[in-house]
Amino acid sequence: MKILLTGGKGMLGRTICAELTDFEVIPTDLPEADITDAAGFDALLKKVRPDAVIHCAAMTAVDKCESEVDFAYKLNAFGTGNVASACHRNNVRLIAISTDYVFEGNSDRPYHEFDTPSGGQTVYGKSKFAGEEAVRRHCPNHVICRISWLYGAGGPSFVHAMVNLADGTRPELKVVADQIGNPTSTLAVARKLREILLRPELTGTFHLTCEGEATWADFAAEIFRLTGKNQKIVPCTTAEFPRPAPRPANSRLDKMMLRIAGLPPMPDWKEALAEFIALEFK
Repeated sequence: MKILLTGGKGMLGRTICAELTDFEVIPTDLPEADITDAAGFDALLKKVRPDAVIHCAAMTAVDKCESEVDFAYKLNAFGTGNVASACHRNNVRLIAISTDYVFEGNSDRPYHEFDTPSGGQTVYGKSKFAGEEAVRRHCPNHVICRISWLYGAGGPSFVHAMVNLADGTRPELKVVADQIGNPTSTLAVARKLREILLRPELTGTFHLTCEGEATWADFAAEIFRLTGKNQKIVPCTTAEFPRPAPRPANSRLDKMMLRIAGLPPMPDWKEALAEFIALEFK
């Protein structure tokens, strides 16, 4: 199977290239693949003739999206629409990566795939939701995969930031304890994408976060336990760390579609983190 990958230089893209060696993965990124150039991307598909596109390219700098609104929508909505239209015209299956930020983040339970997103509270979330809607509108043969709290080889990620901060120079670290989510490994996502690629009949929206839940403070504590760092954590509130883009209080995603489709569950977040740390910080 030949897979064209957009955003190949990103953290998830790099893991997909390293993990899906049983497929012919063709990574693309700027400048050779500009998703905002509709004609150019269509020509690329006609040249490569892939069986599927995994669309990772996006503007993911959440705070930067708040100040660069036009650019966020250009990449995340308009660009994704171009990818979706080109895939439909060329009879190519589309696997599009999205985010928990499409939800408001104020539910008292994990969001499942049949909950109706609003685009959330941020430009990033609204632009990614507009991209989701473009995929649904322009390319029926699609799977939208929502992920969150992602970390992977080479970073940048929360895991890398915590390991770097726990360098022995800080007696304590304040870490947010009033946001909850599913810490998720790019390796776990890539492995599940393989399973989805091997099920060509699957369409729709799937949540691909690891099982189990944690606050950022819980996440940090597990990182320090696994890396053997004796770092004191002081739980704090989101209000103590104001950011341009509001963070969802609840980023938890329920994997209802994996269960319905008969796919194996995602790994537990602690098991996935232990595997990652053993590989990344050996």
